[in-house]
Amino acid sequence: MWRGGPLYLGHFGLREAPFSITPDTEFAFSSAGHQEALNTLLVALSSGEGFVKITGDVGTGKTLLCRRLLATLDRQRFVTAYLPNPALQPRTLLLALAEELGLEPGEAAQADEYHLLKFLRQALLGVAREGRTTVVCLDEAQAMPLESLEALRLVSNLETEKRKLLHLVMFGQPELDVRLSEPGIRQLKQRISFHYRLAGLSRPELTNYLAHRLRIAGQRERGSAVFSPRAIAGLHKASGGVPRLVNILAHKSLLAAFGEGRDSVEWRHVRRAARDTEGARRLAWW
Repeated sequence: MWRGGPLYLGHFGLREAPFSITPDTEFAFSSAGHQEALNTLLVALSSGEGFVKITGDVGTGKTLLCRRLLATLDRQRFVTAYLPNPALQPRTLLLALAEELGLEPGEAAQADEYHLLKFLRQALLGVAREGRTTVVCLDEAQAMPLESLEALRLVSNLETEKRKLLHLVMFGQPELDVRLSEPGIRQLKQRISFHYRLAGLSRPELTNYLAHRLRIAGQRERGSAVFSPRAIAGLHKASGGVPRLVNILAHKSLLAAFGEGRDSVEWRHVRRAARDTEGARRLAWW
């Protein structure tokens, strides 16, 4: 039923798929929670805090928030490094960080951990001399081995008499909190000065979220809404407001409505989508 591409584009007057699950800053929607989280990050980094942690359940938009942060930071003030998969052993993690900071691969690859930290310090000092701050963003940080988290703590120790040389932003699922509670890395947890927990969209936010994504996807003016009020209620109930689930359910609901030749999505279309989607709450017939 759900195979194939977005066949409904022309039917609903769209230029591109409005509900892709790939994080795309062009489709970014500033919910109250996301905007507050972004503001928290910007305040923390501007005030020179070393560690910041953002957590949220799967699909709440952590990767998109990370990309928004990277796109927002002033390149005249910040040098950024992005590690999308930090589930690496300590040395490999440090090498990845060195590469992101522009160190010569040959020089870093041959170094032991002591000299690798020394090379990183030199690179970070070079950035500091330019009057800029280095920010490292770690996505999916809950997957990091404890030894690698400890290696990051050692990197975070690099500082001058007046300022930290490195600012670390960790994005992770709630399991990250469990890992940071391990006795062996309690010093790292103590360094986290700002923390924000992402939640799902509220019902009014979901209504605006759907309209926003349809508009960015090129929806033309039409007399009636694509999603009926009851369909939106069903989407919110089935998804819990989690953006990734909303996208999956909205896409499948559009396919179902298109398959019936309908101009709008109704409760029954959302119900069929929820029945076909792992993690979605089941809906009643009415």
